[in-house]
Amino acid sequence: MNIQANLNLSIAALSIDSLEGRIVSDVSLAIARGRPLTLLGESGSGKSLVAQAIMGNLPPGLRTTGRVIFKGTDLFAETPAQRRRHWGRSICLLPQEPWLALDPTMRVLPQVAEIHRFVKDKDATRSDALAKENLAGVSLASTEALYPFQMSGGMGQRAAIAMAHAADSELLIADEPTKGLDTALRDSVTARLKQEAEAGRLLLTITHDVAVARALGGMIGVMLDGRLVEYAPAEKLLQAPEHAYTKALLASEPASWGRRASSAFGEVILAGRGLAKRYANRILFSDLDIAVAAGDIVSIFGPSGCGKTTVGNILLGLTPPDAGVVERKAGVSPLRFQKLYQDPPAAFASHQTIRKGLTDLVRLHAKEWTAVKGLLDRLRLPEILLDRLPGHLSGGELQRFALLRALLLNPAFLFADEATSRLDPVSQKEVISFLQEIVRETGLAVLLVTHDRDIAEKLSARVINLENKGPHETAPKCQH
Repeated sequence: MNIQANLNLSIAALSIDSLEGRIVSDVSLAIARGRPLTLLGESGSGKSLVAQAIMGNLPPGLRTTGRVIFKGTDLFAETPAQRRRHWGRSICLLPQEPWLALDPTMRVLPQVAEIHRFVKDKDATRSDALAKENLAGVSLASTEALYPFQMSGGMGQRAAIAMAHAADSELLIADEPTKGLDTALRDSVTARLKQEAEAGRLLLTITHDVAVARALGGMIGVMLDGRLVEYAPAEKLLQAPEHAYTKALLASEPASWGRRASSAFGEVILAGRGLAKRYANRILFSDLDIAVAAGDIVSIFGPSGCGKTTVGNILLGLTPPDAGVVERKAGVSPLRFQKLYQDPPAAFASHQTIRKGLTDLVRLHAKEWTAVKGLLDRLRLPEILLDRLPGHLSGGELQRFALLRALLLNPAFLFADEATSRLDPVSQKEVISFLQEIVRETGLAVLLVTHDRDIAEKLSARVINLENKGPHETAPKCQH
């Protein structure tokens, strides 16, 4: 690795404007060798827009002012063609959604290998060998022949990280690199990013996970409503935050929640008896019994790729079990069995505004628009977002719109697949509290998939643990 001794990046008075007004205001930051920068903040705070401004791939209609100096050059003074020449070479972006980073028509190994072949000019044999090393580095050595649609969300995220490492760029921008990963994989990926910074690469990480910011060290900036509200060395900011939002962010980590799970259940809405599933020679689970009743929140916990999502898909009839039966409450319309998908962009039509999609849904199912407005308020979704395309929203904003859309259909059962993994701690706690309110008000039955043990144990009276490659039910630890 040959990284310049004086390599750094500085951002001065960066602002981003849309037709509706200013959305990022006067952000000034710096990244130096060996001192990574992490941006923390809620969904829609402008973190990802800062990264896209550096890259030069902001959504159409957005305009930047200010300066971004990289290797002595103001990137904002370059032409679009000049900006693109940095991509994959001197600047690499790991995007927020693995769905958008991977080619669905290619197996994962050749996707990584073509970076070595066509960007780094290696021969085919060497490119394949290096790609295998990249995949092994993120615990995907056994998935080289899979297509993206055959992988879990966490596995897809790790594949995208392997591609970013393959680029070996001078500046690495990692946008939510650990979302959807279990604790062990999160820590592994974070350690890998820290190694990149220690080796001299410039690292900008965007995350809502305070644990990631804590592990990376360096500098931390906190964004709220498009403004940088706090900017300090990690050790100072985490131990003695000054801004009220930073204090709330640190206090909202799931480990600090009080346990609010209810043990009062109604009639069983959906159940699986003796369920089993395997892929090729790998057994995901067997002899699994699970039942979700009205007013019940059941959590499935376990590492990425252990079969959590598969259990929910089997219950919804989206995937057949190898053994066992699924039973639904008689007389409940299939439309009242809803799913929140792990990758929000995959659940929205990319060419259609959010308003158009919701308007069509309201008309098709004879609902009232007042129901939409009520849910917008409860989910803290500004109406201005309705007229944007899905690609112009953050993953967290899309996930909240997906929850709004599902709730419009008055579901009896909701399969929430990593429903909060794209949310910062404050928004996560708000959405979980809102979901609990809906459960109490309507008797909704919820199956929650999560890789976060704290969320599973604080939220649910019953937890199905697939952590050890076999299902067993655990009771949440009592909080003293």
